Amino acid sequence: MVNAISLLKSSAYRLKITKAINNDTLTPSEIADKTQIRLNHVSTFLKELKENKLVKCLNEETRKGRLYELTELGKNALKKIK
Repeated sequence: MVNAISLLKSSAYRLKITKAINNDTLTPSEIADKTQIRLNHVSTFLKELKENKLVKCLNEETRKGRLYELTELGKNALKKIK
């Protein structure tokens, strides 16, 4: 949990993306629109968040239209920050 909170607090982009997803299930394009962060940056940060088990991809096998949502760890870390 400490590592998750630290990861989010150390990057405004990671925090913004996590807040944008919150209780939704979103594609990277929807996250980019919601946060005003460029799509390639969103993809990079989603990969980091996924590697640290803060977000999960629901349809990994799909090339386009991947859906992301927060894991329990991601939700709990976000609650602690707020």
